[in-house]
Parts: sequence; C-alpha cells; structure tokens
Amino acid sequence: MKQFVALARVSSREQEREGFSLDVQVEALRRYATLHNGTIVRLFKIAETASKRDERKTFREMIAFAKKHCASLDGLLFYKVDRASRNLFDYVELERLESEYDVPFISVTQQTENNPAGRMMRRTLANMASFFTEQMAVDISQGISRRVQEGLFPGKAPYGYRNTRCNGRRVVEVDPDAAAKVRRIFQLYAYENRTLEGVVAQLAIDGIEYRPGVSRFSRTTIHNILNDRSYIGDIQFRGGWHPGKHEPIVDRTTWDRVHALISSGNHQSHTMTYAAEFMQCGCCGHQITGEAKVKKTKAGERTYVYYRCSRYNMSGHPRTRVTETDLDRQMLAIFDRMRIEDDDVRDWFRAVLVSQTKDRQRDSRVQRAELSRQEALLVAQQDRLLNLRIEDQIEEPTFLRKQTELRDRLASIKLQTDVLDRSHDETADLAVKVFELSQTLREKWLTADYAVKRRILEIVCLNCTLIDATLCPTIRKPFDVLVEGFSVPFSGGGGN
Repeated sequence: MKQFVALARVSSREQEREGFSLDVQVEALRRYATLHNGTIVRLFKIAETASKRDERKTFREMIAFAKKHCASLDGLLFYKVDRASRNLFDYVELERLESEYDVPFISVTQQTENNPAGRMMRRTLANMASFFTEQMAVDISQGISRRVQEGLFPGKAPYGYRNTRCNGRRVVEVDPDAAAKVRRIFQLYAYENRTLEGVVAQLAIDGIEYRPGVSRFSRTTIHNILNDRSYIGDIQFRGGWHPGKHEPIVDRTTWDRVHALISSGNHQSHTMTYAAEFMQCGCCGHQITGEAKVKKTKAGERTYVYYRCSRYNMSGHPRTRVTETDLDRQMLAIFDRMRIEDDDVRDWFRAVLVSQTKDRQRDSRVQRAELSRQEALLVAQQDRLLNLRIEDQIEEPTFLRKQTELRDRLASIKLQTDVLDRSHDETADLAVKVFELSQTLREKWLTADYAVKRRILEIVCLNCTLIDATLCPTIRKPFDVLVEGFSVPFSGGGGN
C-alpha cells in the first residue's frame, strides 16, 4: 500500500464559504489516496484562524517529516497548487523534495504530469497564487490606509470601545461600562495622586473588574491605557497617530495633566490631605510629608496619619510630628473664622468676588490675541509639513511624528483659548461657590473625601508653613479678609 503525506490549508473565511473548507479538502485527499491504493500516514492542517507564525511552523514540520521519511513516501498530497504554498519560496522547497528526495508533488484537483510541461504548469499556477497573495496584501494595506484617512480604526478597537457594524461597515462605538473604567483610571492618576500601583489597588478596592474572568487590572494594562491616545480621539497606525472620528473618552485637560505627571514623575503614592507639597517646614523650608502608622487597640487595628518634615531625621532638626486630626482641627478653626453672620456683609463680599474679574479682562484680550497668532502659525506649519510629504521631501515616520507634535500644540492652544473664554465667569462663580461653602464648611469638611479637601485647600490657601505643631497658611485674596476681619466697620448703602 502506498504512503502519502497530506496538507490541507484554509487561509481565509471567504475560501471556506467558497467550498474550500478543511473538511472538503481532507475528504478529497483521502479519497485520492484510497483510489490509488494508498493511505495518508500524516495529515497536516492549517486553519484560517492560524497565525502566520503557526502556519510557518506547520509547513516546516511537514517538510522535515517528508525529508526524514522520504524513502517510504510515495508523494505529497495537496487539494490545489495554491493550497500547497503561499509564496514561490515555499513552492521551491516542495520542488526540492521532488527533485532531491524523490517525493512527488501531487495536486489532487489540478493533476499534472511529472515532466517539463507538467512542472511548468505547476509553476505557472504557483506563480499565479503568489501574485494573488501579494496583490491581496497590497489591497488590504490600501484599504486599511483609507480607513485611517477617514478617521476609522484599522483593526480591533482598544479597551473602552467596541467594534460593531453599521450599514454593512465596521465602525467603533463607546463601550459604556469599559469607558467608565478608563475615565476612573485617568481620574485616579490625574487628580487623586495615585501611582500605577495605587491605581491598581484602588480599582481592586472599588471592586472594578477588568474583563469577565479577569478581575484585576495589571500595572502594565494601566500604563498602556494612560499612554493610549485613542482616548482623546487619535488612531495609531504605522508608528504614528492620526485624527480619528470616534468619540473621545478622556478630556484633553485630564490627558495633559496625566502626561505632565508621567513626564515629571511628580505624583504621590498616598492620598494624605496635607502632604503632596502642600506644606513647608518652618524650621528648614523643606517639604512636609505624611506617614501612616497602624496601631493595635482593644477594638482592633487603627490607622493614624502623622505629618513631619522630610528632614525630620537630620541632626539638630526638631523631632516634631503632628497628627492629621490636629491639622484638621486647626484648619476648621480657620474656616470658622470665615463665617459671616450679617447678610448685608455677605452680599457685599459676593459683589467683591465678581468685580475682581473685571481687572483681568484687558489682560485676557491680549492673551487671546497672542494665542490666535500662535494658532495661525501652527496651522501654516501643518500645511507646509503636508506639502513636504506630498513632494516626498520627508519620510513618513518623520511626517507622522511632526504631525502629532503640531496637533498636540494646536490642541493646547485651543484649550488655553477656551479657558480664557470661560475664565471670568467660571472664576467668579467658583469663588462665590467656595464662599458659600465656607459658610457651612465645618459640616462639609468632616464628610469630604481627599479630592474635595485638596481642591478646597488649593482654592483658599496660597501656601502653608508648619511651625512646630502650628499650621500657618497664607490665605488667598479675598478670603484673607474673612479670616483677618475687616479693617473698617462695614456700612450699608454701597460703602467699601
């Protein structure tokens, strides 16, 4: 009985739908072996889901097996010539088996004689198959490039989005659940002073799962998410970033803050209210840092937060530590001094907060004009860069890198312009809200989380010094008036 080695290969789902599935090929190969009084001693299969690496591995295994057992083999069986190899280099390997190892090449549906004319026919079919494969790769590449130019993702959507079909075309839409997790990651890193490890830990505490079956985010995943420009509307393709049409998940302000922290390394692993460069030591001028101590009590373990100078252990430095509870008490006492009982004084103070923004309008107009000038220069640079690429005077990697830099700078200019357009009303409104908050601040402070407390401190305090165990903040204007008291008695009727 003759012995054969056979290979069945499907390279795409379209081929399977056209009747070239693995089952169809295997049946035809076995039928040929039976009709020729033989059997298949080894059957190799390559499915359409196989990666290029797996496909190459299977092909090499088949070649090695055929060489090793060439003395007992009567041929290599393939359904068609184009099922035997993807390119001419592989086909040459098969012809070498036939010429050097005497293992005939047999196509069961495209049979040819083992003579010069037959080999020429097989080579022609192999050449046509190689051309089809190469042309298909070019067509796919051009199709992907067109998708990117249209602002569409070239492949699978990143985490936070999902692929769907609209009018027969693959598009991307926001995945609400995953997008909420992405926003939470950026929020933790940008505004709650978490490191990558801190973000991972907080997500675990919050019970936020990565995917079904994968409950915990990894540090690498968090790092990749924070550096993925897809979340601000860009698309990655061939080593560069291109403008996309999909809906951004993260606002540009948050993105810029995250990457300012990443580039400077200026982020903290804790969420201690008075740490993170809020206070300086009154003795040496260095930063005050915080530390958490766990103590065992009868009721169980309890965590105490202390604050001390970063040079606490230096020789001659006061060995002073202050509890967070004590600092809270001092800050609340300051807030209590801000309270105004007289309704007329409250109305006057609100008017003062709003009127302060008028003095900034002239400066804002000058800043806006300068930003408009810079924006026009960047747009002109974009046009020149595009013309250089069209004329092939710069290479594509350089073009993509410079294009991304210009778009980032342009986005920053537009963001600054938007901030200027809204700054007066927002500043006044925010100050008034903080003033209203200051009138009931004791109750709110005691229940506020870290982020809210830090925001209040940043609005009310310009800087802060810790002298021994005493908190000495420099209060921003006009809140300093509330803390220090009015220099002259207030009188109604428009008096200042």
